[in-house]
Amino acid sequence: MGKFDTIEAGDVTSRVYAAGHVGFGASGVVVFHPWWGLNDDVVAYADRLAAAGFAVVAPDLYRGPVASTIEEAERLSASIDEAAADGIALATIDGLADRLGPAARLAVLGFSMGGAWSMWSPAERDRLVASVVYYGSIEGPSLGRASVPVLGHFAETDPYEPDEAIAAFEDTLRSAGRDVVIHRYPRTGHWFAEPPRDAYRAAAADRAFERTVAFLDRHLGTPPG
Repeated sequence: MGKFDTIEAGDVTSRVYAAGHVGFGASGVVVFHPWWGLNDDVVAYADRLAAAGFAVVAPDLYRGPVASTIEEAERLSASIDEAAADGIALATIDGLADRLGPAARLAVLGFSMGGAWSMWSPAERDRLVASVVYYGSIEGPSLGRASVPVLGHFAETDPYEPDEAIAAFEDTLRSAGRDVVIHRYPRTGHWFAEPPRDAYRAAAADRAFERTVAFLDRHLGTPPG
């Protein structure tokens, strides 16, 4: 089990959840939460990644609120202070990099809304060597400014991520010369990897997790056992 701490990003303070051996020499992963906020699902996922051997830190981009309904999540995501969230994201990455040491390799992973930060941050921080996204695509120049490999997990049927958006996302990355692997999971919808949701599908979630750990091992180096 990990623990909650605080992080300073300029004049903004927020929570972070840290799990695993967040210390010198470990391989690190920063996990960005979906539009629900830093909830128990994200904490459980961070613990699971930590059990696989990684140093994991998950920042709270909302600075407190957690949604339990789609309506609440829509309101929170629509009102997010993006500048503050960007600062929190980068401060979390920098803090983890400092704690792990100059030789440590770091990756970023995001769920849905959090995928935007897992794709944007490698364009801002060259310590990052890989990105993972769960059912979250973005557009924009950061896709071409970063060069790190990308692993994407997407549902078969998803109104939030239609086929054309996923195809455009992959095409943009490939056109920028980036290494990208996109997996589609049959008979799934958005949130298939989040246990309390009706859309949760355990087999698909476990397969996505296995692929994520293999991808992180490959690009971060095998973490200490």
